[in-house]
Amino acid sequence: MAAQVLTAPHSIEYTYTRSTGPFIGAFMTGLRDGKIIGVRGVDGRVHVPAIEYDPVTSDDLTELVEVADTVVVTTWSWNDSPRDGQPLPHPFAWALVKWDGADTAMLVAVDCGDASKISTGAKVKARWAAERTGTIRDIECCEVTA
Repeated sequence: MAAQVLTAPHSIEYTYTRSTGPFIGAFMTGLRDGKIIGVRGVDGRVHVPAIEYDPVTSDDLTELVEVADTVVVTTWSWNDSPRDGQPLPHPFAWALVKWDGADTAMLVAVDCGDASKISTGAKVKARWAAERTGTIRDIECCEVTA
């Protein structure tokens, strides 16, 4: 007689959610609306994406700031072989970009065809997703403008 194998269902779940709060929430809502929202730090610098606390003093921040959806590339790296789940299915650049009106950089994908068309200092612009839902994927990628 064969031994009976006991089994039990098991699922891995992420059973809680985190509130985005007033500043990250404003950043995400801005993305849904096709806007880039940052926050002004104690020293006057504008941080994008918006953060809750000043990175130098740890003070609460209060002033939301809308910046342009155009940016300057501060540094970049070419991705010749994108993996599943990455923003674009063809070669693209990962770039740290500084939104016009912001003082901090953010990582985005830049769709530029080939590595010869991107450089540090290049001007790029956000390409918005056709359907936006208030997530970071609302910025589909950036594209070189000049």
